[in-house]
Amino acid sequence: MRTGTASFWEAVKGAAQSLRAAKLRSFLTLLGIILATTTLISVMSVISGMDVVVAQNVTDLGADGYTVARIVMMQWDPKKYLEMQRRNPLQTREEFSFLQSHVTLTSHMGISVTRTVTVNRGKERSENVQLRGASPSIAIISNYQAESGRFFSEVENQRHMDVAFIGHDLETKFFGESDAVGKTIDVEGTPFTVVGVSKAKGNVLGQSQDNYVVIPAESYFHKWSARQGMLYEGMAIDHEHLFQAQDEARMLLRAYRHLKPGDDDTFSMLTSDALLNFWNQLTAAISATAIGVVSVFMVVGGVVIMNIMLAVVTERTHEIGIRKSVGARSKDILNQFLVESSMLSGAGGLIGVSIAWAISLLVANFTPVPSSIPVTAVVVGVGLSAAVGLFFGIYPARRAAKLDPIEALRMER
Repeated sequence: MRTGTASFWEAVKGAAQSLRAAKLRSFLTLLGIILATTTLISVMSVISGMDVVVAQNVTDLGADGYTVARIVMMQWDPKKYLEMQRRNPLQTREEFSFLQSHVTLTSHMGISVTRTVTVNRGKERSENVQLRGASPSIAIISNYQAESGRFFSEVENQRHMDVAFIGHDLETKFFGESDAVGKTIDVEGTPFTVVGVSKAKGNVLGQSQDNYVVIPAESYFHKWSARQGMLYEGMAIDHEHLFQAQDEARMLLRAYRHLKPGDDDTFSMLTSDALLNFWNQLTAAISATAIGVVSVFMVVGGVVIMNIMLAVVTERTHEIGIRKSVGARSKDILNQFLVESSMLSGAGGLIGVSIAWAISLLVANFTPVPSSIPVTAVVVGVGLSAAVGLFFGIYPARRAAKLDPIEALRMER
């Protein structure tokens, strides 16, 4: 008497032989499953790669940090933007000084403002460099880490000294293998002495994170006297007090601007948690869309598999009759067709994984979009494909198992 395990492996062997005998038909049957699996894994791989990038940048922002800006918009709304442009005043150094002197739950607070400049050293030239005027405390808030030298001091900031902390790209371009500390660079016609070089941060979506110069905020205001884009950046005493620190800063700013209890804020506040929440909402929307597309592909693929399996049952009716006449049980016939439909669909899942892997490599190597295939995506893709084949194979398999052996033998081959 055969065991259930032996019967199962006989079904697997028979299903494999059947699939090999009709390769083209099997492939065409699997197109829906292949497209579904490829779409699912490709989307998951891009989201997985972007998750790493977002997490790294949020870490650089600081888990305990918050930012006060004139306008922050997570989702573009022209009407709201114009309203905020009209309502929200420019931020000032005087306002920052008031805020800095009154906060009690913020351990570090700084001011920063940015613009794009051209930097020169001798005949070498670097364009589209981010120039950032910042308080010395920004080194802690923004997690600037010196590879050589140091960040500038409060004394250098108060005295408007022409010193600079530069990104790794500028050191490589202007100084090569030599040490940049103590040497000068020219920023928009003004020489600055390099006091420190930052550790390399790499690229995000093809954009270098190391092409920048940070100078003292007072030196920036002395030379450019621009207030557009000024930010107040703070770091709470610890993560547990982040929201209390943010609320305290908000109340102080509302008091300074003489806003009434029912008035809207005339500024925007942002935390790393808010960025993560927005990213999670965005990826959830993308994932939901992808799941909808994948579901359609899977249903279409499953229906095609069911139709093909019904055709296979019709083609092999005489064979089923012979097997039943020599002792095959209905359960054996059922298992064979269920295994065949599952293997057919699972093979489509594996092909989809291979195509998605190739797409992921191309995306990672030839575009700025990061991509990495998580193991869970592969397991879900192949498992879902096999489950679809199993579900849509039930009806054809039951039909084959219920065939009367005498009637089946009468069918012409």
